Amino acid sequence: MADTMRGVYTNLTGIRRSVFREVAKICYKLDAQGESTQELDKEFDELPYKILPGDVATYRESVFLERAIISERIRLAMGLPLSSMDRPERVSEGFEKAANSDEVFYEPPLINVIKFACNACKDNVYEVTNACQGCLAHPCREICPKKAISFRDKKAYIDQDACVKCGMCFKTCPYHAIHHHVRPCADACGMHAIGSDEHGRADINYDKCVSCGQCLINCPFGAIADKSQIAQVIWSIARGEEVIAAVAPAFVGQFGGKGNVGKLREAFKLLGFSGVEEVALGADLCTCQEADDFLDEVPDKLPFMGTSCCPAWSVMAKREFPEHADCISMALTPMTLTARMIRMQHPDAKIVFVGPCSAKKLEAMRKSVRSEVDFVLTFEEMAGMMDAKGIDYLSLEDDNKSDFDVASTDGRNFAVAGGVATAVVNAIHRRYPDREVNVVNAEGLDDCRKMMKDAVKGKYPGYLIEGMACPGGCVAGAGTLVAINRSAAAVKRYAKRSPHVNATENSYRMLIPVLERGFTKQDEDLEVSESMEATKGTAE
Repeated sequence: MADTMRGVYTNLTGIRRSVFREVAKICYKLDAQGESTQELDKEFDELPYKILPGDVATYRESVFLERAIISERIRLAMGLPLSSMDRPERVSEGFEKAANSDEVFYEPPLINVIKFACNACKDNVYEVTNACQGCLAHPCREICPKKAISFRDKKAYIDQDACVKCGMCFKTCPYHAIHHHVRPCADACGMHAIGSDEHGRADINYDKCVSCGQCLINCPFGAIADKSQIAQVIWSIARGEEVIAAVAPAFVGQFGGKGNVGKLREAFKLLGFSGVEEVALGADLCTCQEADDFLDEVPDKLPFMGTSCCPAWSVMAKREFPEHADCISMALTPMTLTARMIRMQHPDAKIVFVGPCSAKKLEAMRKSVRSEVDFVLTFEEMAGMMDAKGIDYLSLEDDNKSDFDVASTDGRNFAVAGGVATAVVNAIHRRYPDREVNVVNAEGLDDCRKMMKDAVKGKYPGYLIEGMACPGGCVAGAGTLVAINRSAAAVKRYAKRSPHVNATENSYRMLIPVLERGFTKQDEDLEVSESMEATKGTAE
Protein backbone atom coordinates (compact mmCIF):
# COMPACT_ATOMS: atom_id res chain seq x y z
CA MET A 1 0.00 0.00 0.00
CA ALA A 2 1.36 3.41 -0.99
CA ASP A 3 2.05 5.96 1.71
CA THR A 4 4.74 8.12 0.19
CA MET A 5 3.61 11.59 1.24
CA ARG A 6 3.02 11.15 4.97
CA GLY A 7 4.81 13.70 7.08
CA VAL A 8 5.83 15.73 4.01
CA TYR A 9 4.42 19.25 3.84
CA THR A 10 3.33 19.73 0.23
CA ASN A 11 1.47 22.39 -1.71
CA LEU A 12 -1.60 20.20 -1.38
CA THR A 13 -1.18 20.11 2.40
CA GLY A 14 -1.08 23.90 2.42
CA ILE A 15 -4.28 24.21 0.38
CA ARG A 16 -6.12 21.70 2.53
CA ARG A 17 -5.16 23.44 5.77
CA SER A 18 -5.85 26.90 4.33
CA VAL A 19 -9.40 25.79 3.59
CA PHE A 20 -9.93 24.52 7.15
CA ARG A 21 -8.43 27.71 8.61
CA GLU A 22 -10.43 30.14 6.50
CA VAL A 23 -13.72 28.27 6.91
CA ALA A 24 -13.18 28.27 10.69
CA LYS A 25 -12.40 32.01 10.68
CA ILE A 26 -15.70 32.81 9.03
CA CYS A 27 -17.66 30.47 11.29
CA TYR A 28 -16.16 32.02 14.43
CA LYS A 29 -17.61 35.38 13.34
CA LEU A 30 -21.02 34.12 14.39
CA ASP A 31 -19.72 34.21 17.94
CA ALA A 32 -17.36 37.17 17.82
CA GLN A 33 -19.51 39.57 15.78
CA GLY A 34 -22.96 38.05 16.05
CA GLU A 35 -23.35 37.91 12.28
CA SER A 36 -26.16 35.79 10.87
CA THR A 37 -25.59 32.89 8.54
CA GLN A 38 -27.11 34.91 5.69
CA GLU A 39 -24.54 37.69 6.20
CA LEU A 40 -21.71 35.17 5.91
CA ASP A 41 -22.84 33.79 2.54
CA LYS A 42 -20.88 36.42 0.63
CA GLU A 43 -17.70 35.70 2.57
CA PHE A 44 -17.91 32.01 1.76
CA ASP A 45 -18.57 32.77 -1.91
CA GLU A 46 -15.49 35.02 -2.04
CA LEU A 47 -13.28 32.63 -0.09
CA PRO A 48 -11.77 30.81 -3.13
CA TYR A 49 -10.42 34.18 -4.31
CA LYS A 50 -8.96 34.91 -0.89
CA ILE A 51 -7.22 31.54 -0.69
CA LEU A 52 -6.01 31.78 -4.29
CA PRO A 53 -5.67 35.44 -5.36
CA GLY A 54 -4.48 36.74 -8.71
CA ASP A 55 -5.04 35.58 -12.28
CA VAL A 56 -2.16 33.17 -12.78
CA ALA A 57 -2.52 29.45 -12.14
CA THR A 58 -0.15 28.09 -9.52
CA TYR A 59 -0.38 24.32 -9.95
CA ARG A 60 -2.84 23.54 -12.74
CA GLU A 61 -3.50 24.80 -16.24
CA SER A 62 -6.12 27.33 -15.17
CA VAL A 63 -6.67 29.52 -12.12
CA PHE A 64 -10.40 29.03 -12.65
CA LEU A 65 -10.01 25.28 -12.29
CA GLU A 66 -7.92 25.74 -9.16
CA ARG A 67 -10.58 27.95 -7.59
CA ALA A 68 -13.34 25.55 -8.58
CA ILE A 69 -11.53 22.74 -6.76
CA ILE A 70 -10.99 24.94 -3.70
CA SER A 71 -14.71 25.79 -3.81
CA GLU A 72 -15.59 22.11 -3.55
CA ARG A 73 -13.18 21.66 -0.66
CA ILE A 74 -14.82 24.60 1.11
CA ARG A 75 -18.24 23.00 0.70
CA LEU A 76 -17.03 19.70 2.11
CA ALA A 77 -15.32 21.54 4.99
CA MET A 78 -18.73 23.02 5.84
CA GLY A 79 -20.30 19.57 5.80
CA LEU A 80 -22.07 20.25 2.50
CA PRO A 81 -22.23 17.93 -0.50
CA LEU A 82 -20.28 18.61 -3.69
CA SER A 83 -21.82 21.07 -6.12
CA SER A 84 -24.13 19.89 -8.87
CA MET A 85 -22.34 19.92 -12.19
CA ASP A 86 -25.46 20.46 -14.30
CA ARG A 87 -26.54 23.86 -12.95
CA PRO A 88 -25.01 27.03 -11.46
CA GLU A 89 -24.40 26.78 -7.73
CA ARG A 90 -22.78 29.15 -5.25
CA VAL A 91 -20.14 27.96 -2.79
CA SER A 92 -22.46 28.81 0.09
CA GLU A 93 -25.57 27.11 -1.32
CA GLY A 94 -27.14 25.04 1.47
CA PHE A 95 -25.01 26.82 4.07
CA GLU A 96 -27.94 28.03 6.17
CA LYS A 97 -29.43 24.55 6.31
CA ALA A 98 -26.08 23.12 7.41
CA ALA A 99 -25.86 25.76 10.13
CA ASN A 100 -29.18 24.73 11.65
CA SER A 101 -29.13 20.97 11.18
CA ASP A 102 -26.53 18.19 11.21
CA GLU A 103 -28.55 16.16 8.72
CA VAL A 104 -26.72 17.70 5.75
CA PHE A 105 -23.42 16.31 7.01
CA TYR A 106 -24.94 12.85 7.45
CA GLU A 107 -26.12 12.69 3.85
CA PRO A 108 -23.79 10.22 2.08
CA PRO A 109 -21.21 9.96 0.76
CA LEU A 110 -18.68 10.84 3.42
CA ILE A 111 -15.64 10.36 1.14
CA ASN A 112 -15.96 12.30 -2.12
CA VAL A 113 -14.12 12.43 -5.44
CA ILE A 114 -13.90 15.92 -6.91
CA LYS A 115 -14.09 14.67 -10.48
CA PHE A 116 -12.59 17.66 -12.28
CA ALA A 117 -9.62 17.59 -9.89
CA CYS A 118 -8.80 13.98 -10.79
CA ASN A 119 -5.85 13.43 -13.12
CA ALA A 120 -7.44 10.28 -14.59
CA CYS A 121 -4.28 8.38 -13.68
CA LYS A 122 -3.47 5.17 -15.51
CA ASP A 123 -4.38 2.19 -13.38
CA ASN A 124 -2.76 -1.24 -13.65
CA VAL A 125 -1.04 -0.50 -16.96
CA TYR A 126 2.39 -1.80 -18.02
CA GLU A 127 4.36 0.48 -20.35
CA VAL A 128 7.89 0.47 -21.73
CA THR A 129 10.02 3.46 -20.69
CA ASN A 130 13.02 5.11 -22.34
CA ALA A 131 15.26 2.86 -20.25
CA CYS A 132 14.67 0.04 -22.74
CA GLN A 133 17.96 -0.95 -24.38
CA GLY A 134 16.46 -3.13 -27.11
CA CYS A 135 18.62 -5.99 -25.87
CA LEU A 136 19.34 -9.04 -27.98
CA ALA A 137 17.72 -11.53 -25.60
CA HIS A 138 14.28 -9.86 -25.65
CA PRO A 139 13.26 -11.70 -22.42
CA CYS A 140 10.13 -9.55 -22.05
CA ARG A 141 8.84 -10.70 -25.44
CA GLU A 142 9.77 -14.33 -24.87
CA ILE A 143 8.05 -14.61 -21.50
CA CYS A 144 4.81 -12.83 -22.44
CA PRO A 145 2.03 -15.48 -22.42
CA LYS A 146 -0.15 -13.48 -24.83
CA LYS A 147 2.53 -12.36 -27.28
CA ALA A 148 1.60 -8.77 -26.50
CA ILE A 149 5.18 -7.49 -26.83
CA SER A 150 6.84 -6.63 -30.12
CA PHE A 151 9.79 -4.43 -31.08
CA ARG A 152 9.52 -1.12 -32.86
CA ASP A 153 12.62 0.87 -33.73
CA LYS A 154 14.62 -1.54 -31.59
CA LYS A 155 12.51 -0.78 -28.52
CA ALA A 156 9.97 -3.01 -26.82
CA TYR A 157 6.31 -2.12 -27.33
CA ILE A 158 3.32 -3.49 -25.39
CA ASP A 159 -0.02 -3.95 -27.15
CA GLN A 160 -2.44 -2.85 -24.43
CA ASP A 161 -5.37 -4.65 -26.05
CA ALA A 162 -3.54 -7.97 -25.83
CA CYS A 163 -1.88 -7.40 -22.44
CA VAL A 164 -3.46 -9.29 -19.52
CA LYS A 165 -1.54 -7.37 -16.83
CA CYS A 166 0.28 -10.47 -15.56
CA GLY A 167 3.47 -8.46 -14.87
CA MET A 168 5.84 -11.14 -16.19
CA CYS A 169 7.60 -8.65 -18.47
CA PHE A 170 7.95 -6.20 -15.59
CA LYS A 171 9.65 -8.85 -13.46
CA THR A 172 11.88 -10.14 -16.24
CA CYS A 173 13.35 -7.00 -17.82
CA PRO A 174 17.05 -6.82 -16.82
CA TYR A 175 17.03 -3.02 -17.17
CA HIS A 176 13.80 -2.46 -15.19
CA ALA A 177 12.61 -0.60 -18.25
CA ILE A 178 8.96 -1.56 -17.92
CA HIS A 179 6.89 0.56 -15.58
CA HIS A 180 3.74 -0.55 -13.81
CA HIS A 181 1.36 2.41 -13.59
CA VAL A 182 -1.06 2.26 -10.67
CA ARG A 183 -3.55 4.87 -9.54
CA PRO A 184 -2.19 6.09 -6.15
CA CYS A 185 -5.62 6.26 -4.50
CA ALA A 186 -6.55 2.77 -5.72
CA ASP A 187 -3.18 1.41 -4.64
CA ALA A 188 -3.79 2.78 -1.14
CA CYS A 189 -7.31 1.36 -0.89
CA GLY A 190 -7.27 -1.92 0.99
CA MET A 191 -10.92 -2.49 0.11
CA HIS A 192 -10.22 -2.35 -3.65
CA ALA A 193 -13.13 0.05 -3.83
CA ILE A 194 -11.65 2.49 -6.37
CA GLY A 195 -11.97 2.00 -10.10
CA SER A 196 -12.39 4.31 -13.07
CA ASP A 197 -15.43 6.02 -14.56
CA GLU A 198 -16.10 6.37 -18.29
CA HIS A 199 -13.61 9.26 -18.44
CA GLY A 200 -10.84 7.40 -16.63
CA ARG A 201 -11.31 9.37 -13.41
CA ALA A 202 -11.32 7.78 -9.99
CA ASP A 203 -14.64 6.30 -8.95
CA ILE A 204 -15.47 4.90 -5.50
CA ASN A 205 -17.61 1.82 -5.06
CA TYR A 206 -19.44 2.80 -1.90
CA ASP A 207 -20.68 -0.75 -1.37
CA LYS A 208 -17.06 -1.60 -0.55
CA CYS A 209 -15.75 1.63 0.99
CA VAL A 210 -15.26 1.68 4.79
CA SER A 211 -14.10 5.34 4.90
CA CYS A 212 -10.57 4.58 6.13
CA GLY A 213 -9.42 7.71 4.29
CA GLN A 214 -6.22 6.26 2.88
CA CYS A 215 -7.27 7.28 -0.64
CA LEU A 216 -7.66 10.94 0.24
CA ILE A 217 -4.15 11.24 1.75
CA ASN A 218 -2.52 9.33 -1.11
CA CYS A 219 -4.05 11.24 -4.04
CA PRO A 220 -1.28 13.66 -5.13
CA PHE A 221 -3.83 15.81 -6.99
CA GLY A 222 -6.05 16.39 -3.97
CA ALA A 223 -9.07 15.04 -5.83
CA ILE A 224 -10.51 13.12 -2.87
CA ALA A 225 -11.78 14.70 0.34
CA ASP A 226 -14.15 13.89 3.18
CA LYS A 227 -16.82 16.02 4.80
CA SER A 228 -15.98 17.99 7.92
CA GLN A 229 -17.95 19.23 10.92
CA ILE A 230 -15.75 22.23 11.70
CA ALA A 231 -18.63 24.62 11.09
CA GLN A 232 -21.12 22.64 13.17
CA VAL A 233 -18.74 22.45 16.14
CA ILE A 234 -17.99 26.18 16.05
CA TRP A 235 -21.67 27.08 15.77
CA SER A 236 -22.48 24.81 18.71
CA ILE A 237 -19.91 26.75 20.74
CA ALA A 238 -21.33 30.06 19.44
CA ARG A 239 -24.80 29.07 20.66
CA GLY A 240 -23.40 28.82 24.17
CA GLU A 241 -23.76 25.04 24.42
CA GLU A 242 -21.51 22.97 26.62
CA VAL A 243 -19.06 21.44 24.17
CA ILE A 244 -16.58 18.84 25.46
CA ALA A 245 -13.70 17.39 23.45
CA ALA A 246 -12.72 13.73 23.73
CA VAL A 247 -9.16 13.49 22.41
CA ALA A 248 -7.84 10.25 20.88
CA PRO A 249 -4.58 8.72 22.18
CA ALA A 250 -2.80 9.59 18.93
CA PHE A 251 -2.94 13.33 19.78
CA VAL A 252 0.58 13.35 21.25
CA GLY A 253 2.89 15.54 19.21
CA GLN A 254 0.26 16.35 16.58
CA PHE A 255 0.12 20.05 17.48
CA GLY A 256 3.77 20.39 18.44
CA GLY A 257 5.72 19.56 21.57
CA LYS A 258 6.01 16.20 23.27
CA GLY A 259 2.62 15.57 24.75
CA ASN A 260 2.07 18.53 27.04
CA VAL A 261 -1.54 17.96 28.05
CA GLY A 262 -1.83 21.20 29.99
CA LYS A 263 -1.12 23.18 26.84
CA LEU A 264 -3.69 21.11 24.97
CA ARG A 265 -6.37 21.88 27.54
CA GLU A 266 -5.53 25.56 27.36
CA ALA A 267 -5.72 25.53 23.54
CA PHE A 268 -9.15 23.90 23.60
CA LYS A 269 -10.32 26.40 26.19
CA LEU A 270 -9.30 29.27 23.89
CA LEU A 271 -11.26 27.60 21.09
CA GLY A 272 -14.36 27.69 23.25
CA PHE A 273 -14.54 24.13 24.51
CA SER A 274 -15.95 23.57 27.99
CA GLY A 275 -13.62 20.68 28.78
CA VAL A 276 -11.29 17.99 27.47
CA GLU A 277 -11.15 14.28 28.24
CA GLU A 278 -8.65 11.62 27.21
CA VAL A 279 -10.11 8.82 25.06
CA ALA A 280 -7.40 6.56 26.43
CA LEU A 281 -9.73 6.30 29.45
CA GLY A 282 -12.22 4.56 27.20
CA ALA A 283 -9.37 2.48 25.79
CA ASP A 284 -8.74 1.15 29.29
CA LEU A 285 -12.38 0.17 29.61
CA CYS A 286 -12.39 -1.38 26.13
CA THR A 287 -9.32 -3.38 27.15
CA CYS A 288 -11.01 -4.77 30.26
CA GLN A 289 -14.15 -5.59 28.32
CA GLU A 290 -12.29 -7.41 25.56
CA ALA A 291 -10.16 -9.29 28.10
CA ASP A 292 -13.33 -10.51 29.84
CA ASP A 293 -14.91 -11.48 26.52
CA PHE A 294 -11.82 -13.36 25.42
CA LEU A 295 -11.66 -15.33 28.66
CA ASP A 296 -15.38 -16.13 28.50
CA GLU A 297 -15.65 -17.06 24.84
CA VAL A 298 -12.33 -18.24 23.37
CA PRO A 299 -11.94 -21.05 22.46
CA ASP A 300 -15.10 -22.66 23.91
CA LYS A 301 -17.62 -20.44 22.12
CA LEU A 302 -15.51 -18.73 19.46
CA PRO A 303 -12.49 -20.07 17.53
CA PHE A 304 -10.73 -16.68 17.82
CA MET A 305 -11.55 -13.08 18.75
CA GLY A 306 -10.83 -9.91 16.78
CA THR A 307 -10.47 -6.48 18.38
CA SER A 308 -13.22 -3.91 17.94
CA CYS A 309 -11.68 -0.44 18.24
CA CYS A 310 -10.86 0.23 14.56
CA PRO A 311 -14.22 0.73 12.78
CA ALA A 312 -12.82 0.30 9.26
CA TRP A 313 -11.26 -3.08 10.14
CA SER A 314 -14.33 -4.17 12.09
CA VAL A 315 -16.75 -3.35 9.27
CA MET A 316 -14.51 -5.00 6.66
CA ALA A 317 -14.24 -8.19 8.70
CA LYS A 318 -17.98 -8.43 9.38
CA ARG A 319 -18.95 -7.48 5.83
CA GLU A 320 -16.61 -9.89 4.04
CA PHE A 321 -16.77 -12.73 6.58
CA PRO A 322 -20.39 -12.61 7.77
CA GLU A 323 -20.35 -16.19 9.01
CA HIS A 324 -17.58 -15.20 11.44
CA ALA A 325 -18.92 -11.75 12.37
CA ASP A 326 -19.46 -12.95 15.94
CA CYS A 327 -15.71 -13.46 16.21
CA ILE A 328 -15.17 -9.69 16.16
CA SER A 329 -15.50 -8.34 19.68
CA MET A 330 -18.75 -6.63 20.61
CA ALA A 331 -16.90 -4.35 23.02
CA LEU A 332 -17.80 -0.70 22.61
CA THR A 333 -15.01 1.36 21.10
CA PRO A 334 -12.90 3.74 23.22
CA MET A 335 -14.60 6.69 21.53
CA THR A 336 -18.08 5.53 22.51
CA LEU A 337 -17.12 4.44 26.03
CA THR A 338 -15.47 7.79 26.71
CA ALA A 339 -18.48 9.65 25.33
CA ARG A 340 -20.80 7.66 27.60
CA MET A 341 -18.63 8.44 30.63
CA ILE A 342 -18.74 12.14 29.79
CA ARG A 343 -22.49 12.07 29.30
CA MET A 344 -23.05 10.53 32.73
CA GLN A 345 -21.82 13.79 34.29
CA HIS A 346 -22.77 16.16 31.44
CA PRO A 347 -26.05 14.85 30.01
CA ASP A 348 -26.72 17.93 27.88
CA ALA A 349 -23.21 18.43 26.54
CA LYS A 350 -22.20 18.20 22.89
CA ILE A 351 -19.36 15.70 22.64
CA VAL A 352 -16.68 16.12 19.99
CA PHE A 353 -14.31 13.26 19.24
CA VAL A 354 -10.96 14.67 18.08
CA GLY A 355 -8.69 12.12 16.48
CA PRO A 356 -6.74 10.88 13.50
CA CYS A 357 -9.48 8.95 11.76
CA SER A 358 -11.96 9.41 8.90
CA ALA A 359 -13.64 6.11 9.75
CA LYS A 360 -14.64 7.49 13.15
CA LYS A 361 -16.91 9.86 11.24
CA LEU A 362 -18.52 6.79 9.73
CA GLU A 363 -18.80 5.15 13.17
CA ALA A 364 -20.48 8.25 14.59
CA MET A 365 -23.07 8.09 11.79
CA ARG A 366 -24.46 4.82 13.12
CA LYS A 367 -27.77 5.15 14.93
CA SER A 368 -26.35 3.28 17.93
CA VAL A 369 -23.51 5.81 18.30
CA ARG A 370 -24.91 9.17 17.17
CA SER A 371 -26.69 9.68 20.47
CA GLU A 372 -23.30 9.52 22.23
CA VAL A 373 -20.92 11.34 19.87
CA ASP A 374 -22.24 14.54 18.34
CA PHE A 375 -19.30 15.57 16.18
CA VAL A 376 -16.04 14.09 14.90
CA LEU A 377 -13.03 16.21 13.93
CA THR A 378 -9.60 15.13 12.75
CA PHE A 379 -6.38 16.58 14.13
CA GLU A 380 -5.90 18.43 10.84
CA GLU A 381 -9.34 20.02 11.11
CA MET A 382 -8.66 20.95 14.73
CA ALA A 383 -5.35 22.54 13.68
CA GLY A 384 -7.34 24.64 11.22
CA MET A 385 -9.48 25.90 14.10
CA MET A 386 -6.35 26.75 16.10
CA ASP A 387 -4.90 28.65 13.12
CA ALA A 388 -8.18 30.54 12.73
CA LYS A 389 -7.90 31.73 16.32
CA GLY A 390 -4.17 32.45 16.04
CA ILE A 391 -3.32 29.95 18.75
CA ASP A 392 0.37 29.08 19.08
CA TYR A 393 0.18 25.76 20.93
CA LEU A 394 3.81 25.70 22.08
CA SER A 395 3.64 29.20 23.59
CA LEU A 396 0.67 28.38 25.83
CA GLU A 397 0.95 27.97 29.57
CA ASP A 398 0.53 24.58 31.22
CA ASP A 399 -2.53 24.61 33.50
CA ASN A 400 -0.75 22.09 35.80
CA LYS A 401 -3.85 19.99 36.35
CA SER A 402 -3.33 16.28 36.86
CA ASP A 403 -6.90 14.99 36.53
CA PHE A 404 -6.33 14.36 32.81
CA ASP A 405 -3.51 11.92 33.51
CA VAL A 406 -5.46 8.88 34.66
CA ALA A 407 -5.36 6.63 31.60
CA SER A 408 -2.90 3.74 31.70
CA THR A 409 0.21 3.21 29.65
CA ASP A 410 -1.55 0.38 27.82
CA GLY A 411 -4.61 2.53 27.10
CA ARG A 412 -2.52 5.32 25.63
CA ASN A 413 -0.66 2.86 23.43
CA PHE A 414 -3.90 1.97 21.61
CA ALA A 415 -2.77 4.54 19.04
CA VAL A 416 0.11 2.38 17.82
CA ALA A 417 -0.23 -0.88 15.89
CA GLY A 418 -0.01 -3.83 18.27
CA GLY A 419 -0.99 -1.69 21.24
CA VAL A 420 -4.57 -2.95 21.54
CA ALA A 421 -3.63 -6.62 21.60
CA THR A 422 -0.79 -5.94 24.06
CA ALA A 423 -3.18 -4.13 26.41
CA VAL A 424 -5.73 -6.99 26.31
CA VAL A 425 -3.06 -9.63 26.91
CA ASN A 426 -1.64 -7.66 29.85
CA ALA A 427 -5.13 -7.36 31.35
CA ILE A 428 -5.65 -11.12 31.01
CA HIS A 429 -2.30 -11.81 32.66
CA ARG A 430 -3.27 -9.66 35.64
CA ARG A 431 -5.98 -12.19 36.40
CA TYR A 432 -4.33 -15.31 35.04
CA PRO A 433 -0.55 -14.83 34.97
CA ASP A 434 0.09 -18.27 33.50
CA ARG A 435 -2.56 -18.09 30.77
CA GLU A 436 -0.96 -18.33 27.34
CA VAL A 437 -2.54 -15.91 24.86
CA ASN A 438 -1.44 -16.16 21.26
CA VAL A 439 -1.66 -12.95 19.27
CA VAL A 440 -1.48 -11.98 15.61
CA ASN A 441 -1.97 -8.49 14.24
CA ALA A 442 -2.20 -6.86 10.82
CA GLU A 443 -1.91 -3.28 9.57
CA GLY A 444 -3.64 -2.11 6.41
CA LEU A 445 -6.89 -3.61 5.17
CA ASP A 446 -5.23 -5.88 2.60
CA ASP A 447 -3.17 -7.55 5.30
CA CYS A 448 -6.15 -7.54 7.66
CA ARG A 449 -8.12 -9.47 5.06
CA LYS A 450 -5.33 -12.02 4.67
CA MET A 451 -5.18 -12.40 8.45
CA MET A 452 -8.93 -12.93 8.63
CA LYS A 453 -8.83 -15.50 5.84
CA ASP A 454 -6.15 -17.43 7.70
CA ALA A 455 -8.12 -17.21 10.93
CA VAL A 456 -11.26 -18.53 9.25
CA LYS A 457 -9.23 -21.43 7.84
CA GLY A 458 -8.15 -22.35 11.36
CA LYS A 459 -4.60 -21.06 11.26
CA TYR A 460 -5.06 -19.08 14.48
CA PRO A 461 -7.00 -21.33 16.88
CA GLY A 462 -7.76 -19.56 20.15
CA TYR A 463 -5.89 -16.42 19.06
CA LEU A 464 -6.53 -12.78 19.80
CA ILE A 465 -6.29 -10.98 16.47
CA GLU A 466 -5.81 -7.23 16.12
CA GLY A 467 -6.75 -5.38 12.98
CA MET A 468 -5.76 -1.81 12.10
CA ALA A 469 -6.93 -0.28 8.83
CA CYS A 470 -4.06 2.21 8.71
CA PRO A 471 -0.47 0.91 8.37
CA GLY A 472 1.14 1.83 11.68
CA GLY A 473 -2.14 2.07 13.56
CA CYS A 474 -4.14 5.16 14.48
CA VAL A 475 -1.02 7.33 14.32
CA ALA A 476 -1.23 6.79 10.53
CA GLY A 477 -4.85 7.91 10.24
CA ALA A 478 -5.97 10.19 7.44
CA GLY A 479 -6.33 13.20 9.76
CA THR A 480 -2.86 13.19 11.33
CA LEU A 481 -0.35 16.00 10.98
CA VAL A 482 3.10 14.48 11.48
CA ALA A 483 5.17 11.58 10.17
CA ILE A 484 4.02 8.17 11.38
CA ASN A 485 7.30 7.15 13.03
CA ARG A 486 7.58 10.45 14.92
CA SER A 487 4.00 10.21 16.11
CA ALA A 488 4.39 6.60 17.25
CA ALA A 489 7.54 7.48 19.21
CA ALA A 490 5.79 10.45 20.85
CA VAL A 491 2.81 8.32 21.88
CA LYS A 492 5.05 5.69 23.46
CA ARG A 493 7.02 8.30 25.39
CA TYR A 494 3.85 9.89 26.69
CA ALA A 495 2.34 6.52 27.57
CA LYS A 496 5.29 5.71 29.83
CA ARG A 497 4.56 8.81 31.91
CA SER A 498 1.26 7.39 33.16
CA PRO A 499 1.13 6.45 36.86
CA HIS A 500 -0.79 3.32 35.81
CA VAL A 501 0.76 0.59 33.70
CA ASN A 502 -2.21 -1.64 33.00
CA ALA A 503 -5.83 -0.92 32.08
CA THR A 504 -7.04 -2.94 35.07
CA GLU A 505 -5.66 -0.20 37.34
CA ASN A 506 -8.22 2.26 36.03
CA SER A 507 -10.88 2.88 38.68
CA TYR A 508 -13.44 3.68 35.98
CA ARG A 509 -13.50 0.01 34.94
CA MET A 510 -16.32 -0.57 37.43
CA LEU A 511 -18.55 1.51 35.16
CA ILE A 512 -18.40 -0.93 32.25
CA PRO A 513 -21.75 -2.66 32.98
CA VAL A 514 -23.45 0.74 33.22
CA LEU A 515 -21.82 2.08 30.06
CA GLU A 516 -22.80 -1.04 28.11
CA ARG A 517 -26.42 -0.65 29.09
CA GLY A 518 -28.66 -0.09 26.09
CA PHE A 519 -26.18 -1.60 23.63
CA THR A 520 -27.66 -4.86 22.36
CA LYS A 521 -26.87 -7.55 19.87
CA GLN A 522 -29.34 -5.83 17.56
CA ASP A 523 -27.13 -2.74 17.58
CA GLU A 524 -24.20 -4.92 16.63
CA ASP A 525 -26.17 -6.49 13.78
CA LEU A 526 -27.04 -3.02 12.49
CA GLU A 527 -23.40 -1.96 12.40
CA VAL A 528 -22.52 -3.31 8.96
CA SER A 529 -25.80 -2.34 7.28
CA GLU A 530 -25.65 1.19 8.71
CA SER A 531 -22.02 1.60 7.69
CA MET A 532 -22.79 0.48 4.16
CA GLU A 533 -25.72 2.88 3.96
CA ALA A 534 -23.61 5.76 5.26
CA THR A 535 -20.96 5.28 2.58
CA LYS A 536 -23.37 4.92 -0.33
CA GLY A 537 -24.07 7.82 -2.62
CA THR A 538 -22.77 9.52 -5.69
CA ALA A 539 -20.27 12.30 -6.17
CA GLU A 540 -21.56 13.43 -9.50
